[in-house]
Amino acid sequence: MSTENSASSEDIYRRIHRDVLDSLDEELEMELDDRIVPGASDAATNAASAEQSRAQRILYFRELFRLQGELVKLQDWVQHTGHKMVILFEGRDAAGKGGVIKRITQRLNPRVCRVAALPAPNDRERTQWYFQRYVSHLPAAGEMVLFDRSWYNRAGVERVMGFCNDEQYEEFFRSVPEFEKMLVRSGVQLVKYWFSITDEEQELRFHGRIHDRLKQWKLSPMDLESRRRWENYTRAKEVMLERTHIPEAPWWVVQAVDKKKARLNCIHHLLSQVPYAEVEHETVVLPPRERHANYRRSPVPPELLVPEIY
Repeated sequence: MSTENSASSEDIYRRIHRDVLDSLDEELEMELDDRIVPGASDAATNAASAEQSRAQRILYFRELFRLQGELVKLQDWVQHTGHKMVILFEGRDAAGKGGVIKRITQRLNPRVCRVAALPAPNDRERTQWYFQRYVSHLPAAGEMVLFDRSWYNRAGVERVMGFCNDEQYEEFFRSVPEFEKMLVRSGVQLVKYWFSITDEEQELRFHGRIHDRLKQWKLSPMDLESRRRWENYTRAKEVMLERTHIPEAPWWVVQAVDKKKARLNCIHHLLSQVPYAEVEHETVVLPPRERHANYRRSPVPPELLVPEIY
């Protein structure tokens, strides 16, 4: 193997390693030591790179936790005021939609902020009005709903994979602006995000999933086929953005090649879209536990105990 190919392989392994770290829970990742890819030719350079990476991660976590604190304030305001929010997350496979949704919801109350990730429609749903199965997931007052993919499946995967005909496709574009305007008129705030990644980055992330047993479940035959049809998806995306970017519910494009920056930028932008304010809460006081002289705690039968292996 040539020196150039070796360096290229080291860079790929390093990037996949960073991607694996990135997939871990935030608290766990903070405990991990920075590691250098074995076989690196310049130890000093890699040590400097590791130190820079560590500094960037510290900054990332500092900002992430600060923004998550603001999301808690937003949640309280939404619940207090009865505000209704729908946030759509669209993008190619492996674009990072799930990652940002996880970071948004991580500290929030699932009764206030919930995720709708609908599977493929069943036989009955295919005969319904196209938007019908999404309507049941819309928020009531004081709720936020994050759609991990949405009704825009028709403009993307259904169009590219041939799951809808031309007439259904055109009817979608006639209907969706009116549907979204109706939501906004009814008091629902609608925010739409498209996560944009490069051809090269998607290929890298797919390889990362292929070689990581904890991520292989994320790869479906449809995902692999979507990789082959990259250009078809590009054309479908361009048509979708052009025909559904309306003043009442504009599209916002998140540059998502760098996952961490994409998360911070998306959360920061989302917060900027809502005129929330901090809600005053009564001071929480833990009451003393009542104690009775005749109270005795019964022992737990040994056969009910989970073995303490760790």
